[in-house]
Amino acid sequence: MSIHIANAPVSWGIYEFKDIEPKYPYSRVLDEIVETGYTGLELGPWGYLPTDPALLRPELASRKLQLLSSYVPVKLVDPNAHAEGEAQALRVGRLLADCGAQVIVLADDNGTLPDLIARSGHRTGSILSADEWDVFAQGVNRIARRVHDELGLKIVFHHHCAGYVETPEETRNLMGRVDADLVGLCLDTGHWHYGGGDAVQCLDEYGERVRYLHLKDCSPDIRELSRRENLNYREATQAGLYCELGDGMVDFPTILSRMQSLGYDGWAIVEQDVLVDDLDAPRLSARRNREYLRKLGF
Repeated sequence: MSIHIANAPVSWGIYEFKDIEPKYPYSRVLDEIVETGYTGLELGPWGYLPTDPALLRPELASRKLQLLSSYVPVKLVDPNAHAEGEAQALRVGRLLADCGAQVIVLADDNGTLPDLIARSGHRTGSILSADEWDVFAQGVNRIARRVHDELGLKIVFHHHCAGYVETPEETRNLMGRVDADLVGLCLDTGHWHYGGGDAVQCLDEYGERVRYLHLKDCSPDIRELSRRENLNYREATQAGLYCELGDGMVDFPTILSRMQSLGYDGWAIVEQDVLVDDLDAPRLSARRNREYLRKLGF
């Protein structure tokens, strides 16, 4: 069993949020992913990379990069949004399948509700009612089943700060309601810690149900600053919440070792969520993160 290391456009500040404009052409991001030692990547926001497989495949092949997955946010708490979410997952999934990817990372439409943005990292428990969780899970199951049946892609759900599935309890509420055969968990180590959990304990609880891995660290100093100063999620991120790997509170040696012992044979995607003005900072950070993982044997 082996774990391969990838990166993602979000490490260059390329977000799904419409009010954050990309600072780099996609060609530069792809080049810097290769330059800093990674062999795979995620798609990033729809439309950032080419969405025509005839255009995207040569860009990837010329750099020997493997496309792995795409993050697909859906307003799952609203049953009227499920059909649109399913259509978007299928549209993204067709591109992924045409380019040899195997995973869709499904998520809530995180970062869109002011109250959840304001309270992110500052709350515990669960916001949704039991009935709302049932609706949410129905949407996840519907999308997962359609994507699997039509495209053969795997679905993993991404717990995420500033959304309805942020805390360990919220993740538990959802994962207990969705089809375990169809829906795995994408463990994002940084989001798990900022949301009030411990990533090693997450592996203890979910084991082989963790079917995809995002490597992100979480600064304890910024987390405490955020709670003390009541920073919202965007402010905490900009303050450096997601520090470089090995500089925060996430126990990466144990997590990677545990994933291997669970038989995980796949990819770990580095995500250094940043909001910085220095255009060289993401490349330099990506290189340091890669060097850190090499020292751990990955």
